[in-house]
Amino acid sequence: MNRRDFLSACLGATAPRSAARLPNIVFIYADDLGYGDLACYGATRVRTPNIDRLAAGGIRFTDAHSSAATCTPSRYSLLTGEYAFRMEGARILPGDAPLLIRPGRATLPSILKARGYRTATVGKWHLGLGDGRIDWNGDIKPGPLEIGFDECFIIPATGDRVPCVYVENHRVAGLDPRDPIRVSYKGPLDDQPTGAMHPELLKLHPSHGHDMTIVNGISRIGYMSGGKSALWKDELMADVLTTRAVRFIEAHDTRPFFLYFSSHDIHVPRVPHARFATATPMGARGNAIAQLDWCVGRIVETLRKRKLLDRTLIMFTSDNGAVVDDGYRDEAVEKLGGHRPNGPLRGGKYSRFEGGTRVPFVVNWPGRVNSSVSDALISQMDIPRSMARLTGAPLGAMDAPDSENVLPALLGESARGRETLVEQGPSLSLRSGKWKYIPPSEGARLNKNVNIELGADTRPQLYDLAADIGETRNLAGQYPERVEEMEVMLHKIRSAHPAR
Repeated sequence: MNRRDFLSACLGATAPRSAARLPNIVFIYADDLGYGDLACYGATRVRTPNIDRLAAGGIRFTDAHSSAATCTPSRYSLLTGEYAFRMEGARILPGDAPLLIRPGRATLPSILKARGYRTATVGKWHLGLGDGRIDWNGDIKPGPLEIGFDECFIIPATGDRVPCVYVENHRVAGLDPRDPIRVSYKGPLDDQPTGAMHPELLKLHPSHGHDMTIVNGISRIGYMSGGKSALWKDELMADVLTTRAVRFIEAHDTRPFFLYFSSHDIHVPRVPHARFATATPMGARGNAIAQLDWCVGRIVETLRKRKLLDRTLIMFTSDNGAVVDDGYRDEAVEKLGGHRPNGPLRGGKYSRFEGGTRVPFVVNWPGRVNSSVSDALISQMDIPRSMARLTGAPLGAMDAPDSENVLPALLGESARGRETLVEQGPSLSLRSGKWKYIPPSEGARLNKNVNIELGADTRPQLYDLAADIGETRNLAGQYPERVEEMEVMLHKIRSAHPAR
C-alpha cells in the first residue's frame, strides 16, 4: 500500500479491512518530564539521543498538552478521553485508592482491543485498584484488566508511595504468602522504622513529607509492612519495566498490539541505575532523564530487530510539566546549573501556567510520518478518538466525550489541531487559539515546597502565547471583551455533563 492509499484508509469513512493491516501502537509516557528537559526541545546539559532520533524522524509538537498539571488526572483523561475535572475523585491518589475508571466504559485499550489488538500496560499506574478494600495478598481487582488491558505489570501508584511492589495482572509479583502485606494511609501498622523517626537508616533523605515507611533505604508516603520478597529495588526499576515491555513486544509481533509503557522516570524518588551515575552533570534528576532515554532506545531497538518499526506508530510524551525538588534531597536544585526544565514556559507541575501541561510530544512512524515540527494544539485526551479513527473502531455518543479527532495533525497531514482546550491546574484555565485565559482565584501564588508559581491571582489573566510564550504580560485590561468571551466559553465547557 502506498502512502496515499494508506492515509485514505486511515482517514476515510471505512475501516481497514483486516486486523493484520492495522499498525502497532506504542505510547510511551514519561513522568514529570518538562518541556525543556530533552535535547530536541533545547536542553544542553543532558543527552537524549534515542528520543531525539524519534523527533528527528517524526513530528515534534510544540503545543501539545497533558490534560492536567498532575499525574492521576492526566492519566485518566488519556485513557478515557474525558476531562478529569468531570470525574469526582480524579486527583493525586494514595496507593490504596479504588479504581478511578469504571469497568464497562470505553477506554483507549478497550477501543483498540475491540479491533483485534493485544493490549498491555507496563509501568506506573496511579489510577487506583480494587473497590476500596484491597487485599494485597489475594486477587487485586478491578484494575487494568477490567478496563481493556489484556496484560499488566504495574507500579500501583508512584515510587514514593506504598505499597512498593509490582502487580502482575491480578496479583502482587513475587509475594511470599507467609509474609502478608498490609498497607495504611491512616497511621503506622507496627513498629517498622520510619524516615521521621530513624533518619539514620536513610540513603536518600526527604526535603518535605515522604517520611513514613522505609523501603530500600528511602522513606515513602504511607505505611506498609510485610511483603519483603516482593519489594522493588528502585535502582533496578527501569530495567525491570523495560524488560517487561520488550517481552510483550516479542511475544505479540504477529498481530497488532497496543503497548502503554508508563515509565516511572523522572518522578521522585530519583534513584537511577549506577551505570547512569555520570551520565549528566545534573545529578540524580539529569541521570534519570538519561535512563528514560535508554528505556526508549531499548523499546525502539526491539521493534527494529523484530522488523516492526514501519508498522508501529510510536508516541512519546509526559504526564505533566517538570518539578525539580518534589520531596527528596537529591541535589536536583543544586546541580541544575543553566538547565531550564520547563524551557521558556512559566510555572511547572501543579501550575495553571503553561509549564503545568505543555509537554514534549513526539510522533514517529517510519514511512508514514514525515520529519517536521508542528504547532498544532493537541491534547493527550484526544488519543482515544484519534486512534479509533486510525483503526476504524466505532465510538458511541457516550464514548471519549471530550476527545477530538486530531489524527491528521498526528500524521502530519494538517497543521490544525484543537480550537480550544481546558487546562487543569489547581483550577481550570482555557486555551483558545493563541489566547490563554486564567480566571481570577484566591490561594497561594507560590508552592513554596517545590518553588513553582501556581498562577493564582485575584485578577483575571489573559496572555497572547504567540507573542508571549512565557506569560509575562497580562493583557486582560486591554481586551476585556476577549476575557468575557473566554469566561463564557470556559463556563460552558465546565458545565457540560457528557453522558458516560
